[in-house]
Formats: sequence, structure tokens, C-alpha cells
Amino acid sequence: MGSPCSVLTRAASESEAQTLVDALAAEAWRVEDKFSRYLPGNIVDRINCGAVGPVAVDEETANLLDFAASLHAMSDGLFDITSGLLRKAWTFDGGDRVPAKKQIASLLARIGWRRVSWERPTVTLEAGMEIDFGGVGKEYAVDRAAGIAAEISDRASLLNFGGDIFAVRTPGDTKTWQVGIEALEGAGQKAERVIRLGQGALATSGDARRFVLHEGIRYGHILDPTTGWPVRDAPRSITVAADTCTQAGMLATLAILSGANAERFLEAQGVKFWCQR
Repeated sequence: MGSPCSVLTRAASESEAQTLVDALAAEAWRVEDKFSRYLPGNIVDRINCGAVGPVAVDEETANLLDFAASLHAMSDGLFDITSGLLRKAWTFDGGDRVPAKKQIASLLARIGWRRVSWERPTVTLEAGMEIDFGGVGKEYAVDRAAGIAAEISDRASLLNFGGDIFAVRTPGDTKTWQVGIEALEGAGQKAERVIRLGQGALATSGDARRFVLHEGIRYGHILDPTTGWPVRDAPRSITVAADTCTQAGMLATLAILSGANAERFLEAQGVKFWCQR
């Protein structure tokens, strides 16, 4: 997942808790192994290495491709799983380096979902293109793990995969889990607010840890695939509550991509959200 993952559960014994954690970890690793862009030989690698030729995919991968296509349409092209190539230009490590315009232009020539041929069950990329499920993969893994938790245990559990949260059942006596949203300053040290979560999911998108600070301007890590540059005028942090982590993460990301109109976008969706600017 590229980030710390944890499970908080109210079990009768350590062995019961360990059994649950092992099952959820196995599912998280399964999703990671299958969909990480970094691992050779998995389905993403085969798609990317099979550019200029069709690659047949399984049902699970097809569902993620359909989801990515729907997000591309909903965002007028701003959510684009072919834009991962821009990582070759940008490193959001808190440093001050920004890429040259020429480098970004060369990458943009190989980006664009509309250039992908996708018709179940085959997908074909043009030469030099890649797909990257990083924008949806972690939230999908949380939902998959939460489903397993609900299936194999009647205990209340709180899953946290790098800040993407899922509450499986309420914790009994308190009826809600208390989840803190990190403050922009002193990330990881204090909470901006505490949310009481009964069941369902929370997902946060923002630049608390992944950014570039160049000549006094802070650039967040969510990029506009049409320009190759970070989205302008977006909130520093957005947290969204929804029934699933995939839905919450999708709305948080689309809100950031909306820039200055982030709050208006979320209000139109009728969901609970919290923004920090």
C-alpha cells in the first residue's frame, strides 16, 4: 500500500485478533501484488508491457478499468489512470525541484485515457503509455478487507490503510469510533478535528506529506493530466465520509481535481466532508 496499515478490533483473545489481522493482511497483499505498478509480471505490468497489442484481463481488473473510465467521464478527463507517467517528472518529497516544461510536454504526449482501447475483456495501449491504479487501489483494498472482516468475524473493527478508514460495526459501549483528521501544521502530531464514525468509510486527500515547495509556492501531489502540473487553488486537505472507502476516496480526489470549486462539487454530491485550506 506504500503506507502504514493497521487494524483496531475488539476481540475476545489475542489469537482471535491475530486470525482476523492475518486474513485482512493477506487480502491487502493480494490486491497490492496484483495491481501495483512496481511489480513485474502482474496484470498491470502485462498491460503496460503489452502496449500496441491487446491484453485480455480478468473480471476484477475489468471492473477497475470500468470504474476508472467512469471517473474519467465524471471529471471531464481530469481523473486519468494513464497520467502516472508524470511521476517521472515530479518527486513530491517536500523538496524544491520542479520539472522542466520540456520534460512535462514529452510525457503529456503519452497520456490520455481517450487513446486507450478498452472493450471487455481486452485493453490496448499505444506505444509508451502506461496505466496506474494508484488513484483507486488503496481504497479498493480497504473495501475488500472490510468485506472479509464482516464475513469472518462478528467483532467491531476499524481498518486504517494509510489514512483511508473503514469502520466495520460499532464498538459497542461507545457506539462510535473516534477518528482524528490531521491538522495541516504538525502533520501526525495533532488533530484538526475528531470525527465520530459509527459504520462506513472516511478517505482523505491532500498535500500534508507529499508536496514540493518552490519559490514560496506549495505544489500538491495531485496532478492535472491535461497540463502535467499540480491542480491549482485546491484545498490543502479534504476528508469525505461515504458508505465505502472507494466512494469516499473517489469523491475526495475529484474534489481536489476541481480546484477552487472543491467545496461546491462536494456539496452537490450531498455527502459529509471536511476541508482545510
